[in-house]
Amino acid sequence: MRKTSLALLALAGLSLGACGYSTGDRAVSGGLLGAGAGGLVGSLSGNAGAGALIGGAAGAAGGALTTGNDVNLGRPAWR
Repeated sequence: MRKTSLALLALAGLSLGACGYSTGDRAVSGGLLGAGAGGLVGSLSGNAGAGALIGGAAGAAGGALTTGNDVNLGRPAWR
């Protein structure tokens, strides 16, 4: 169960990490989305806080390591 949760968390963080135009936008939105997904998955395994931290880090890294040309989901809501 634990490996499956981490794999889903990593997949969600990397796939959702490419929202926004700039690297900073993608890192912020990826981190927020990853933290949400990680908290959800973590709550199923018993530790939502750790899941949110891991998911946030994975999402922020995924967002920071992608470019706007990889996946462009449009203008972020905060802009």
